[in-house]
Amino acid sequence: MTQDFNTENYFKQIYARPVILETQGLSQVFQHDQIKRTILKQIDLKIHQREFICIIGPSGCGKSTLSRVVAGLDDFDSGKVLVDGKPIQGTSPERGMVFQGYTLFPWKTVKENVMFGPLMKGISRTRAEEMAREWIGIIGLEKYENQFPHELSGGMKQRVAIARALVNEPKLLLMDEPFGALDPYTRQKMQKHLLDLWQNIDITILFVTHDMDEAILLADRIVALKANPGEIREIIEVNLPRPRTPDIMQSDEFKQLKAHVNHLVHAQDDIEIDPAMQNLPSIPRMTQVSTQK
Repeated sequence: MTQDFNTENYFKQIYARPVILETQGLSQVFQHDQIKRTILKQIDLKIHQREFICIIGPSGCGKSTLSRVVAGLDDFDSGKVLVDGKPIQGTSPERGMVFQGYTLFPWKTVKENVMFGPLMKGISRTRAEEMAREWIGIIGLEKYENQFPHELSGGMKQRVAIARALVNEPKLLLMDEPFGALDPYTRQKMQKHLLDLWQNIDITILFVTHDMDEAILLADRIVALKANPGEIREIIEVNLPRPRTPDIMQSDEFKQLKAHVNHLVHAQDDIEIDPAMQNLPSIPRMTQVSTQK
């Protein structure tokens, strides 16, 4: 552990920065026929410039819903969502989004995918190509700029998706389990690459994950949600030094923090469990092969 890291000073500096994203009493209710279910309830959250925030919680707690609402992809029933103090109105390039699935245009090359956003903003093709090449260089895929998505690995596709979001110079990057489909080795490499990007550019990140190790490794603060309804259970300041590498996961401090996060995520009352996981039916026997040795 780095001895000269001062947690109190670190967070004092964060809280002195401007608030980029604020939600005030944010609530969302899902209704299907006569059934109503509160997905998000009274979410009050302030995220400061260049913070790295991770959202974590049990299945069905509204993690992805929160990110989609902030992105402007989903409506909400009550409350406010403010970016730089102004209410959001639909989607915007100032809020870039990276999903778990590889949402690249399959008929466009890497370069064309990254150029897409600037072209939609009315930037000239020459300048859009310059911007795309700059970001393709930053993510280390210069040799692949003329390749199509089906010719890339999963990690490469997500690097292109990140570049496609960042080329628009967003104030906020929203990431919904972006590394969930990757193998453990590639996931670890992508976590390091994302931290390198974040530490070197002016970007604020809201990152949804179900992986506690990932949340603790990446975040300044972890927002733990409880389910049914989705409310903030606790906001945790991650008191681990920056920059972080996977080695920090072996430290006692990391393990203690993980135990606390694990308790928050899994110590749910029965009423808070995802309804789809309640009253699971018994499985009828469909084989005569014995499970006994």
